Amino acid sequence: MLIINVKEEESIDRALKRYKRKFRNTKLIQELRRRKHFVKPSVERRNELLNAEYRLKNFG
Repeated sequence: MLIINVKEEESIDRALKRYKRKFRNTKLIQELRRRKHFVKPSVERRNELLNAEYRLKNFG
């Protein structure tokens, strides 16, 4: 559970922005999307290798 302490002179918009940043840093949404569909370990490894080759070719 995320807890945001709102300071006395802090606006609610600023506190909401801090909450959203903290929530995004927990990576909860990414984890839920990853778990939505099962990916075989062999396919997952293949995708990692393909991504690594792509990054080396274009950015390395």
